[in-house]
Parts: sequence; structure tokens; C-alpha cells
Amino acid sequence: MTTSDFDALKVLVVDDDSYQRLVIGKMLSAIGVPTVHFAESAQRALVMMGTTDIRVDALICDLDMPEMDGMEFLRRVAEQGFECSVIILSGKDANILRSVELMAKEYRLAVLGSLEKPATIGTLRTLLQQHWARPKARERGTQPALSVDAIRAGLEAGQFEPFFQPKVSLQTGQVCGAEALARWRHPERGILPPVAFIGPIEESGQMDGLTWMMLDRSAAWCRRWCDDGLDIPVSVNLSLSSLHDTRLSNRLLDIVNAHRIKPANLLLEVTETTAMTDVARCLETFSRLRMKGFGLSIDDFGTGFSSLQQLSRIPFTELKIDQSFVADASAQPSLRAVIESSVQLAKNLGLKTVGEGVETRDDWLCLKQAGCEIAQGYFIAKPMEGGLLLPWVKEWQSKSSV
Repeated sequence: MTTSDFDALKVLVVDDDSYQRLVIGKMLSAIGVPTVHFAESAQRALVMMGTTDIRVDALICDLDMPEMDGMEFLRRVAEQGFECSVIILSGKDANILRSVELMAKEYRLAVLGSLEKPATIGTLRTLLQQHWARPKARERGTQPALSVDAIRAGLEAGQFEPFFQPKVSLQTGQVCGAEALARWRHPERGILPPVAFIGPIEESGQMDGLTWMMLDRSAAWCRRWCDDGLDIPVSVNLSLSSLHDTRLSNRLLDIVNAHRIKPANLLLEVTETTAMTDVARCLETFSRLRMKGFGLSIDDFGTGFSSLQQLSRIPFTELKIDQSFVADASAQPSLRAVIESSVQLAKNLGLKTVGEGVETRDDWLCLKQAGCEIAQGYFIAKPMEGGLLLPWVKEWQSKSSV
């Protein structure tokens, strides 16, 4: 991105320190931002943003301000529906900045990152460059509404299928598994991601039908890969309704027997929240599944309130470290500490560890250094159709040097 790429950007700097406003203003001018507004308080900033003659694309906000601090200001920005990117400006501890960033994201603000005082022009430029990608990312997550009847018809027509995201050993680079992720091959709209249908499916009680379709089709692809020399386990998410089915293990055995694969070829993923519902019945189901030889993975580890309790009482074989810890861990000591602790805990319990949401080489190296065994994410590959996995594996393993 060149200086001229900032030509249309309008920035509001909110800081009660006049010297800091001057410094940030000069930096913005130096990188080519033509329109910069200044507010000496959060209250003044809200008034300015509410006027029709001032448009704000990006907001640079201090945290420690009198009367209304930066946290309350960001909350009000979100509540009033102002659409702008946010850069947090502060000289506070890095852990505080991280917490405020997470807070702002929970308020659905487009957070570009933090600018630690004393700010540098290079960091400011890098953060503002992300502004242009943010709206596109939000647009990709927005899907046209689909009716429950349309989804039911799609299920009945068998239009849902698994796409597979590879799981790779961090030590050897070898492909050691794949996760099945639901996609809807819509006859008019093409391939639709889960955001377009999972909510309505859960609300209308159709999740069980999708789960069994995913299990059966994933097992079928596993058989085809085995026939072609690729013997890897496939991870499939279990729904809450399927966990309540006392026939679950027998139905799963019917599937693996029909497709001539081993129970160990299916790794069943459950979130800790799902496992906390109707605990006695879930524990019965989990124990029976493990006795039959199926693998069990705790997904999104660390995002709920009962992770340690779940690990102590459920016979898991794998622990998946949530992507919220993996992203930025290379630059955040607190996140690295969470990953390292999770990996050590898993080792003590005899569980494999998977880091999900690996999007950069830094993410990969951070997990590897922490002793994590397996990585999964866009840095390796996006989810793909079953027929594309084997060619991808051959290409990956012929040139893998990560």
C-alpha cells in the first residue's frame, strides 16, 4: 500500500493530551491521510461523530481519559452503531491493551489493533492498512437469509456435504488427519458456508439430520482415501441431539462397518459446552464410544468455564486449542502462556494437541515451539472437496518444508 492509498481516509483522534494529538496528527499527515479530526474528550468525540457533516472511517482512541474513559467511549460507539475501524492508543500494560481489544471485538467493533505510546509511524501505517480489508471480511460473513423450509428441502435432497481441512504434524509436516466441515451445495447459490444455515438448522431441530449425513459421507470419503493409500482419521462434529441418542455408538458402528473402515478412523469432536448438557447421559455416551474404539476430541478448549472439569471426567483422546488463543500468540506472551499450559496439560493426560486457526507462519512456529503436535488452518489449506484432498496431500508432502 502506498501513501496515496490513504487519500480517501478520514480519521478521528481522541486524546485529552494536546501533545499526543499533535504527534498523531503529524504522523497521519506524513503517511498521506488528508482528513484528520481531533477531539479532546470522549464526550466531544461522540458529539462530532453524531453530526452529519463529519464522516469517520477510523478512530484512534486513548484509554486513560477523564470523565469518560476509552472503554466506556468504545462501548458507546458500538451502542450507537457507528461503523468505523478502531485503533486503541495507550501507554498501559500490553495485557490491558489485549483485554480492551477483546472487549471492543465483543462489542462487534472492527479493531485494527493497539498503538502503544510512544507511537511510531511504521506501526500506525501498518494498522491503518488493515482498514481496507476489514469491510470485505465482514461482507464475506454475511449471507442472504434462507428459510427453514428451503434448508429442510436441501437436507432431504442430500445437498449438504463435507469439505475437508487437513491436519498436519508440526514436527514432520506429514498430513495426519482432516476435519469435516459442512457445506451446502445449493443449486442456485453455489457452495454456502455454515454461517448461512447452521443457525436455522439448530433452531428448527434439524441438526441431527445434518450430523448423520456428515458422518456417513465422511466415512465414505475415508474409505476412498484408504483405497488410494491415505489412511487418516476424519474428525466430525457431534451435535447435542446426537449425544442424547442412546443408540449413537451402534449407529456409528453401522456406518464404519458399511464403509469398511475402523472406528479409529472417525474422531468425534464435541465442544465443552455441549458436553456439559445432561452430564450423566453424555458421560455414558462418551464412555461407550471410547470402548468401541472411536476417538474423542474436545473442541474450542479454554473458551468455556469447565474445561478442566471436562478433561478430568471424559475419556478424550485429543485436545484442540481454540483459534482465539492461536491468533497473535507469537506477539502476545499471555496467549503463548495459555498455549504452553494447555499443551503440557494435554501431555500429562496423554492427549494429542491440535492448534486450530493457524493462519500465518508465525502461528505455526509458535505452536511448534510450544510443543503442540498438530496444526490446522488456512496457512496449511482451506477446506476442500473430498476428491481434491488426495491430490493436495501428494503436492503438500512433495514440497513441504514448513
